[in-house]
Amino acid sequence: MKKRIIWIAGSVIILLSAALLGAGNYFYNVAINRSHEPVELYSGEAHTASAAFEEEQQAKLEDVLKWTEEQTFEQLEITSADGLKLKALFLKNPDSDGKAVILAHGYKGNSRQMPGITKFYYELGYDVLKPDARGHGESDGDYIGYGWHERKDYLQWIDLLKKEKGGTSIFLHGFSMGAATVLMASGEDLPSEVKGIIADSGYTTVYEELAHQLKHMYHLPSFPLMQITSVFTKIRAGYSFREASAIEQVRKNKLPLFIIHGDRDDLVPTDMAYEIYGKAGGKKELWIVPGAGHTDGYTVAEQEYQEKLKEFLEAALAQ
Repeated sequence: MKKRIIWIAGSVIILLSAALLGAGNYFYNVAINRSHEPVELYSGEAHTASAAFEEEQQAKLEDVLKWTEEQTFEQLEITSADGLKLKALFLKNPDSDGKAVILAHGYKGNSRQMPGITKFYYELGYDVLKPDARGHGESDGDYIGYGWHERKDYLQWIDLLKKEKGGTSIFLHGFSMGAATVLMASGEDLPSEVKGIIADSGYTTVYEELAHQLKHMYHLPSFPLMQITSVFTKIRAGYSFREASAIEQVRKNKLPLFIIHGDRDDLVPTDMAYEIYGKAGGKKELWIVPGAGHTDGYTVAEQEYQEKLKEFLEAALAQ
């Protein structure tokens, strides 16, 4: 009887272990492994806009896309420290006088996105560099780093702007995963040419963001699936979910930092913006955009966004 109980218990443990390992591998493939398939993330209830607002936004989009088509973007390339060929689009401004911005896209995004903010920076006289993050767009990579490995890639993009494009006053501006990327980069030893960082809708840590998605998409607790998936990620992608922390990186920040977040952001909870702001070093500013969902601040409050951004840029350049 005792042997039978031990055999049953052992069988249950083996089955549970196999199930958890299978689940860990599944979630790695869904969240970390490179895929060209779109992923539906949890973003809360959709907020409907008026027909007039939608019509106005469509007209603005058509104008900015027309402007984008008229520009000549140069494709640049670097080789990452781990041997990946990373690509970016570069828009030279004849009036930049060394001013440049690196725009960081979000999860499953690419360098051809963010046309509105690209046009805005160009009209302010900035060169604009838009990298494809590793595992995205035209760049190499078979996994998504959620900003952690990308922070090191950005050191190389900054170096390229300095040495090849005459960048003397460089800003980093990211959205969602791109915001986490520039926040994580803020804790690195950045050169004096980097003058400030703008993070729109960034998350605190990869662990907390994926746990948030796991809870709402699959109605599952974080333990033990997050721990197991993190082990898979450490083995296959070289980082763990807890070490990939914007919170720990911004503690070391010394640059002017502008944190932007919508008060209706359910994809990356608005509370994360307050936490990042509270832990960040350096001169910092927080703007919670009323009525804005995830990365919607520029859409729902374009004029105010532009005014606040110009004030931040000018103040940072004056330091």
